[in-house]
Amino acid sequence: MRIILGIDPGLAQTGYGVIGIEANRFRHLDHGVITTEAGDSVGRRLHQLYRRLDDLLERYRPSDAGVESLYFARNVTSAIPVAQARGVVLLLLHARGIVTTEYPPQAIKQAIVGQGRAEKHQVQDLVRVLLGLSEAPRPDHAADALAAAICHYHSVEVGARIQAARES
Repeated sequence: MRIILGIDPGLAQTGYGVIGIEANRFRHLDHGVITTEAGDSVGRRLHQLYRRLDDLLERYRPSDAGVESLYFARNVTSAIPVAQARGVVLLLLHARGIVTTEYPPQAIKQAIVGQGRAEKHQVQDLVRVLLGLSEAPRPDHAADALAAAICHYHSVEVGARIQAARES
């Protein structure tokens, strides 16, 4: 079984989702959030994120990862902690040799719903359907991470099919 990790990075909460692929079918393995304490130093919070993510990587041993890229509309200050968390995530994935691709939120929505401006509840509901879950995944960051994992699978598969068509 091929295992793909999805990550929605953040300093306060980093969402994660783990899916397996068997015979081109999705299998939900795990999802949740890594939460850090607001009162702790940034260094301590980043280290907590590193340790907990490292434990997940050790447990599931994914071959690939889809990471939601940085997006901010107005407040650059709020983007800095997210960028710091993304740095930890990307460093750890690289150190583990995990094939990682970053996707903007609009690309993830497009891959799941078919519309880059889809509402959060639409993404959550289709993730639920694709993974055969009885309820939409919660919290939001975990649902976004599962969507990033599914997006990554679709992106890699389409790329492989295009490459195969070019070679034939």
